[in-house]
Amino acid sequence: MSSSETFTHTQLPLTVEGVQLNVAAIHRNGDLAPIVFLHGFGSTKEDYADIALQAEFVGHPFIAYDAPGCGESQCSDLSKVSIPFLMQVALQVLEHFEVERFHLVGHSMGGLTALMLAHQFPERIISFVDIEGNIAPEDCFLSRQIVDYPSNDPEAFFAAFIERARHAPAYASALYSASLRHKVRAGAVRGIFESMVDLSDNADLMGKFLGLKCPRMFMYGEQNASLSYLPHIQAQGVRLAQIPACGHFPMYSNPIAMWSQIADFLISSQSG
Repeated sequence: MSSSETFTHTQLPLTVEGVQLNVAAIHRNGDLAPIVFLHGFGSTKEDYADIALQAEFVGHPFIAYDAPGCGESQCSDLSKVSIPFLMQVALQVLEHFEVERFHLVGHSMGGLTALMLAHQFPERIISFVDIEGNIAPEDCFLSRQIVDYPSNDPEAFFAAFIERARHAPAYASALYSASLRHKVRAGAVRGIFESMVDLSDNADLMGKFLGLKCPRMFMYGEQNASLSYLPHIQAQGVRLAQIPACGHFPMYSNPIAMWSQIADFLISSQSG
């Protein structure tokens, strides 16, 4: 990669649980410990592309990719996409790039995928930044709509979901809604949302999160400062990062604060 390039864009042909994938990824080489980003529902790898322009991260390799059913990634069977499936995708992406130990950053859906990955392979995680990833049932404010607004028509459900997001009284919700139809295939929504709800309600995510031995930071927007578990996880050694003028999407509402918090956390964490 020449010095004039901020990152490399590539397509990874993968097979996960019999499903043919073509995963779109961006990445950069470097001498320090790599950072792996997992995006949220309705977002893409480009949420994190600006790391290449942040001076605090010079020397850190990074990987970000579009989850199957999202962005530029292709998937031969959208009905198979779920959080456990996405964790298997992450493992194959890591294998492709020959990454063993890494800093992990996940937002929302990606935060939950990251938590399941870190729980299963704790020795590989240097540090974990969880950006409003699910760790309790109350976190399903997006995904539980699959239960609260039932529909047998994936397109109809997704259209109504987009409209609700457009009018939600939260920072960046209208901006988020504007690109949803372009970033997510409707056929992938049910499997993702149902698995997020099931894991949040039944898989003791809080126990998994607090059980991790690596440095952990939980990032949240100031509009979500009422999350009931924040004092509890802080008392258990989790660093909290409240992002001002922000709801669920710090990368849209206040990216400067987001990058600053991540950089400071990585500096304070083990170098790996």
